[in-house]
Amino acid sequence: MNSSAGDTAQRAQDSDLFEKAARGGHVVSGLVHLLIGYIAIRLAFGDSGSADQSGALGTLAAQPGGRIALWVAVVAFAALALWRIIEAVIGKKTDQDAGSAMDRLKALALAGVYIAFTWTTFQFASGSGESSGQQNAGMSARLMENGFGKAALVLIGLIVIGVGGYHVYKGVSKNFLDDLEGQQSKSVERLGIAGYVAKGIALIGAGGLVVAAVFTSDPSKATGIDGAIKTLGAQPFGRFLLILAGVGIGLYGLYAFVLARRAQM
Repeated sequence: MNSSAGDTAQRAQDSDLFEKAARGGHVVSGLVHLLIGYIAIRLAFGDSGSADQSGALGTLAAQPGGRIALWVAVVAFAALALWRIIEAVIGKKTDQDAGSAMDRLKALALAGVYIAFTWTTFQFASGSGESSGQQNAGMSARLMENGFGKAALVLIGLIVIGVGGYHVYKGVSKNFLDDLEGQQSKSVERLGIAGYVAKGIALIGAGGLVVAAVFTSDPSKATGIDGAIKTLGAQPFGRFLLILAGVGIGLYGLYAFVLARRAQM
C-alpha cells in the first residue's frame, strides 16, 4: 500500500465523526438482533414471521418512519464495514503496531459480514427486500443442479457451523472481553456469554440445515437462521426452546449496545 493511501486511511481512522458512525453500526446490529429475538418469542406463541435479519428489517420497514430508519441503518452498517476494511489494511486504531495477520484477517471477515448487512438493509430501505429463507432456498436449488454446486453448499454449511462454533467458544471462554476497552462488570460478562453462545447455536443450526439440504436433495431446508429457529420449535418442548432462543439472541442484541459504547476501535 502506498503512503498516500495509508495516510488517507489513517486520517479516516482518526476522525471522531467516522468512529461515531461506525459505532452506530453496532447500535443497528443490536436493534436487529432484538427484533429477531422478539419474532422468535412470538413464534413460540403461534404468530408468523421470519426470525432472521430479513424478518427484522421487514418488521422495521412496516413501521411509521421505518424506511427512514433503514436508510440511517444503511449508512451505519456501511461505516462499520469501511472501518473494518481500514483495520484489515493498517490495523486497529488502538494498536501500537500494525497488528497481527490474524487480527487483520478477522477484520476482513467482519467487513464482509457488515457489507452483507449493508446490502440487505439497502434492499429493504429501497423496497426490494425479500425473505432470506426464500433467497437461501432458491440459491440452494440452483447450486444443487450439479456436483460442484453441491460441494460448494456443503463447504458453505461447514463454514457457517465453524463460525457458530467460534461464537460459542468466544462466549464460553470470555474472549469477547478482549474486544472491549477497560475492565468490564460481571453483568457485561454474563450478557456476552449468553449472547455469543445463543447466536453461535443458531448459526450451527443454520449451517447444519444447509448440509442436510444437500444430502436430502431438499433445498427448502436451507433457510438459514429462521429455519434453524423454527426447527427448534418443532421439537419436544418447542415453545420453551423458541423462547430460550429468542431471549438468547435478544441478549446478543443488548451486548451489541455494549460494543457500540466500549468496543476497541
